[in-house]
Amino acid sequence: GPPLKNPPSHPPPPAAPGQRMFTPGPGGAPPPPMAPPAPAGFNPAANMAPQQPPGAFQQPGAGFHPAPQQQQQQQPGGGFYGQPGAPAQQQQQQPNMAPPGAAPGIPGAPSQDIFQENIDHSIQVPPRILQFTSKYIPASANLGHQCKVPLGAVIRPMAPCGVGDDDEVKVVQPGAAGIVRCKRCRTYINAFVTFLENGRRWRCNICSGLNEVPAPYFCHLDEDGRRRDRGARPELSEGVVEYIAPSEYMVRPPQPPSYFFVIDVSATSVASGMLKSVAAGISASLDSLPGSPRTQVGFLTYDDSVHYYSLKSGLSSPQMLVVADLVELFVPAPDDLLVNLQESRDVIDVFLENLPSMFENTRSQNACLGPALKAAFTVTKHIGGKMCVFQSVLPTLGDGALAPRENVQIMGTPDEIKLLRPATTWYKDTAVEFSRAQISVDMFLFPRAYVDVASLADLPKITAGTLHTYPGFSHEADGPRFESELCRALTQHTAFEAVMRIRCTRGMRLSNFYGNFFVRGTDLLALPNCTADSVFAFDLVHDEQNVSSSVVTIQSALLYTSSEGERRIRVVTQAIPVSSLASDVIRTVDADTVAALLAKQALDISLKTNLDNARNKLQQACVELIRASKGGDKPRTVSGYAAPPHMPQQQQPGGGVDESKPIPDNLKLLPLYTLGLMKNVAFRGGTDVHPDERVHAMQRLNNMGVMESKHFIYPRMFSLHDMSPSAGLPCNIEDDGEDKVAGLDSIELPRVLNLTIDRLASNGIFLLDNGLDMFLWVGRSSDPAILNSLFGTNSLENVDMSQVKLQTSGNDLASRLHAIVSALREDNTPQNLVAKVTIVREGDHLLESRFFWHLIEDSASFNGGTFSYEDFVQFVNSGGQGGPPGAPSRGPPGAPNMPPQMGQGMPPQGMPPQMG
Repeated sequence: GPPLKNPPSHPPPPAAPGQRMFTPGPGGAPPPPMAPPAPAGFNPAANMAPQQPPGAFQQPGAGFHPAPQQQQQQQPGGGFYGQPGAPAQQQQQQPNMAPPGAAPGIPGAPSQDIFQENIDHSIQVPPRILQFTSKYIPASANLGHQCKVPLGAVIRPMAPCGVGDDDEVKVVQPGAAGIVRCKRCRTYINAFVTFLENGRRWRCNICSGLNEVPAPYFCHLDEDGRRRDRGARPELSEGVVEYIAPSEYMVRPPQPPSYFFVIDVSATSVASGMLKSVAAGISASLDSLPGSPRTQVGFLTYDDSVHYYSLKSGLSSPQMLVVADLVELFVPAPDDLLVNLQESRDVIDVFLENLPSMFENTRSQNACLGPALKAAFTVTKHIGGKMCVFQSVLPTLGDGALAPRENVQIMGTPDEIKLLRPATTWYKDTAVEFSRAQISVDMFLFPRAYVDVASLADLPKITAGTLHTYPGFSHEADGPRFESELCRALTQHTAFEAVMRIRCTRGMRLSNFYGNFFVRGTDLLALPNCTADSVFAFDLVHDEQNVSSSVVTIQSALLYTSSEGERRIRVVTQAIPVSSLASDVIRTVDADTVAALLAKQALDISLKTNLDNARNKLQQACVELIRASKGGDKPRTVSGYAAPPHMPQQQQPGGGVDESKPIPDNLKLLPLYTLGLMKNVAFRGGTDVHPDERVHAMQRLNNMGVMESKHFIYPRMFSLHDMSPSAGLPCNIEDDGEDKVAGLDSIELPRVLNLTIDRLASNGIFLLDNGLDMFLWVGRSSDPAILNSLFGTNSLENVDMSQVKLQTSGNDLASRLHAIVSALREDNTPQNLVAKVTIVREGDHLLESRFFWHLIEDSASFNGGTFSYEDFVQFVNSGGQGGPPGAPSRGPPGAPNMPPQMGQGMPPQGMPPQMG
């Protein structure tokens, strides 16, 4: 039988209908009643299927059976997801002693059966795919509350392998038994399930249901109770596997990858050079589009009217069909608007060659985005795929028309949030239709004035696409960066027609999801596209007072169509040990992941309430976690007597925490990240952040993985004028810390400085990178020889900065700086991005004020941002006693009375100095 801990010696008294019997815990009060009701004398551990209200969404015919997430009271007569009469399987389990080597029981918990899972904890999902905020789950809801750790994870299901990584995802071709899943909750069999009765049955590690092992899948167990063939079966020995899905996992035959381009051709798009860059970016991507030879492509342009293009193979040039009636839109020649790329390649090349000049004489200032989207939907709804929308101006014609609503008066006030929410539901409603038709929208915006990003952003958000903005776009300055980002969006590894569900062991539940998706039912994430860059996050909360297992398992399953037309399921499973010690949970917290998750939670709060509340949430979460980390473990009861607490844990008079106790090493950077978030463009106060810019930052931050959000929250600033002769050259440093080297060739980086104006010097040159933007700050007393090497001029005084170009070759310094800039944008994908470096001349107040936004260790001038880093660490160490200083100590960064001084003291190696 299954190994159980300390079975009760007497059967429990019968339970009344609709109730469960509990042994009171240390507080005496029983946990709240739970669903489903169990019959009298029934072992609660055996029946652990989470229940769901009837009528919840079932993916039609997909066979991707949802496993309910939320523990809810079962409605009379309701089954799983509207399947009436699905009886809960009731297997009586034989009590048994815990096997040798099993985790100890959970002290202080109510006497109940604790499953002692005998699993291999060395099986780990690679951190590029899944990162948890802590390596332990608190054993009870009370302990979770005491720890103050935001439990959850960040997941990037299609993350690419690094070069030379040996953790490539193994592919499983199901045998005669098919894909083995729990018949109650539909969990996929995995490396952490328990096999019983010499391998004839297995117990699900999500719902605890017992399952027969199909005869073709049977294998004997070894002396440790593990299957002898587990090494030969990736699904039983790996944290991540990918199944080739049989036909019952298909709603329709897999569709060929389709790419449809919807392009604004108003006068603004022509003048900025946007059309030239769009044509160049698409042309450069055509040979690498996934899915050849099945790939389909189509184009549509719009200004006052909608223009279709017949790209029938055999035509010498594309035929343009104009529809001016925006209300009664009709689609001419529907069969020739989305064509096979290989067959129509010649006519597509002609179209892209002519696109930049086709509209050069246009006078139209308008763009009918809504009608263009409806037309594009009509053309692509039968197949789905990726739709790329390129927009330069505020859409003012037809459906989805928007009005300018900028209001400087409410910037920096609680009412500012109105500008960050959509002005209309039209784009959200349209996006839901797109999602149902498996269309994902990548939106590229090129604003020269307000374009209401808050309203437009619903399209990529709900259809699992991405949002990119290029304010004040110019072909020469921004073209290379935009084209590289477009190329990456089009050619990266993409999963089409995808849905994802994440399950977790009973006792815990997933409470919130973050990222770009549409939720069907309660917990099925609809993802028309899921790319190598798609990132999601979720919160984990206790669903019951106590967790009844020694480990909690999280399993995500992504069902998708590959670009080759194969239906696949990528299953990611991780088991996390449960602990009854707060110190276990807190000492294994990963500050980088906590910061990434807190950022996503705060974004949610800001849009639901306001930015002040979001900043307060960040500050409070940091203070509470640091306070809990200094508190140590609560005394545990031993045989009814409480052990005396250790002296250092005692609180100071007045209820504060011991300020002299240092912040644990693993949390030392959390105050810094928190301060960085509070001053980040997504959350900072003040009146100088344009709403379009803020919404773009919020969207990007919501979809960043752990490493990207770390650099966005706390940018890296490098000192260039005094970098070592080897900086910018490949190196083989043994300690390849991320701030020492970058890129595929391990380019050595210059030293990293902490983000304060004290580090700047008028005779220096500094590069600041937050992962999206790069700034090169040039001091007014910089060495003319260095200026000549980098810019081809001895001085930047009285020079038109729009004409100044950063040289990339021709001398040693320029080549090494180019290598550094390129390496900072390289990652594990073949599609490397090109950085845009903004040159900031000392004394240029407009650009300098934006550069100083990133110097987060200095005091800022908005309410709640007046903390310097030193002040904030003191504030956190005191347990949140006292507030921020009343006024900025140095004046707002960028104020004219602040000439930078030469940095004092030794700059830190890699990260800022830690206080406390």
